Amino acid sequence: MTTEAADTAVLLSRAREALERYLEVRVDDDGALTFSHADVPCVVQATRLAEGLTVLSLTCVVAWDLPDDGALAASVAERAGQGLFGTLGVVHTERGLDLTLRYAFPAEGMEAGPLGTLLMLVVSTASQVRTDLLGPGAEPGDGAAG
Repeated sequence: MTTEAADTAVLLSRAREALERYLEVRVDDDGALTFSHADVPCVVQATRLAEGLTVLSLTCVVAWDLPDDGALAASVAERAGQGLFGTLGVVHTERGLDLTLRYAFPAEGMEAGPLGTLLMLVVSTASQVRTDLLGPGAEPGDGAAG
């Protein structure tokens, strides 16, 4: 195993340990961690950008197949300007809009406790954005097909 592979494996293992305090986590064949929080699917991946700089990247799919309308885009833009943990992104598809929340940060050397807190801040933000945009108790099919 290369040093890069070992570094990312250690970091993903620590992230898994941190997240398992709160959620059920699956490890994919490529080592990525997948889980859901309040109907928001998420994935964590690790990448070494340079020696001593390994980052975790968290992507949460807040909603998908939303109607492609200006009011929704304005609401997303307003929410994005509120200083979230992460960056909201809108992707236009044939079926409508998909909304993601992404956050990447250097995580090498972080212990499981603080790492779990930081990851859950981002994940809970994604869940709150989903509730704010779609309403409480939104189910797949209510503007977010599953």
